[in-house]
Amino acid sequence: MDYPSNENPLKTRWYHYIAAFFAGVFLVNIIPHYIHGITGKPFPTPFADPPGKGLSSSVLNVLWATINFLISFSIFYLGKISKRSKWIWIAIFAGGIVMSFYLAHYFGSQTTL
Repeated sequence: MDYPSNENPLKTRWYHYIAAFFAGVFLVNIIPHYIHGITGKPFPTPFADPPGKGLSSSVLNVLWATINFLISFSIFYLGKISKRSKWIWIAIFAGGIVMSFYLAHYFGSQTTL
């Protein structure tokens, strides 16, 4: 496909940064669900009752990790996010860090010693 000389098909727009941020969010959310799933431990998922608080089986956790992977893969690869500027990588990292702190706070407040 030929583009006019003044139009770059990979020009990074504001919404690419938002998409990259959410790619980082979904990438980090894979980790706890996948680890609990493959070790056979129940862990909360959106499929639990109540959602996000009740425990889901290890199979559902692997399924939820897979869904998170497919979402992040779709944003990152199919959306051609990986072919953009270094600021995109910073947005992915920021999304991952924000989700990490959110998960630490959310699941940390549910545990009792």
